[in-house]
Amino acid sequence: MESITDGAADTGGDAGADERRTAGARTRTGGRSRYHHGDLRNALIEAAVELATEGGPERVVLREAARSVGVSPTAAYRHFGGQGELLEEVKIHGQQALAASMMEAVRALPASDDPGEAAVRRTEAVGRGYVRFAIEHPGLYRTAFCRTEAAAEHDFTGIEAPDAGAEFAAFRELSDTLDALVATGRMRPENRPAAEAAAWATVHGLSLLILDGPLALLPPDQRDAVVERTLTTIVAGLIR
Repeated sequence: MESITDGAADTGGDAGADERRTAGARTRTGGRSRYHHGDLRNALIEAAVELATEGGPERVVLREAARSVGVSPTAAYRHFGGQGELLEEVKIHGQQALAASMMEAVRALPASDDPGEAAVRRTEAVGRGYVRFAIEHPGLYRTAFCRTEAAAEHDFTGIEAPDAGAEFAAFRELSDTLDALVATGRMRPENRPAAEAAAWATVHGLSLLILDGPLALLPPDQRDAVVERTLTTIVAGLIR
């Protein structure tokens, strides 16, 4: 996860003293080495990511994250106004991790001298990386798509990719991939509008069927075959 700095030095007060005492105690007792004075915000986010990985968004509780790094809730509330703010940070981390999985799948592709074929393979690969992330990290995947108060403030509709915002990294990767299909002549320009929605709905629905639906009962080889068949089908529809 990208380092998230505290942004301001602790200068005093009961909560600041609490953090200093806790940091010293953790040094003596061999606690989480990632937490040290002045980096509590980052430590809380990392702890919350672990909670989400274990049990999804419902496990992201500010008091539990504080307990995990060994500080009082009072100290934790100096960095987050409430539960929703911490959950939003974990959600952003989940979206960035999802995007990283998609890009990793693209990097694993063999080289191709045909730009159009490379664009098609890239489209399949981003879907493959998406589903793989959901299977390997179900708790964090669910957290990446949970609703938060901060999310309600965005005007993101799932149709057009915002130019900025770490929480939209995975969507921008999908959008750029679809643009490459058009740029290489593999997708007709008139098919491009709202193509994100069709591709996203397909891989997201497939992921949930694997996590929570009947596809969860498939052995891995059959499940993987279903994933590949789904990806080739949706890409064929995009470029026909």
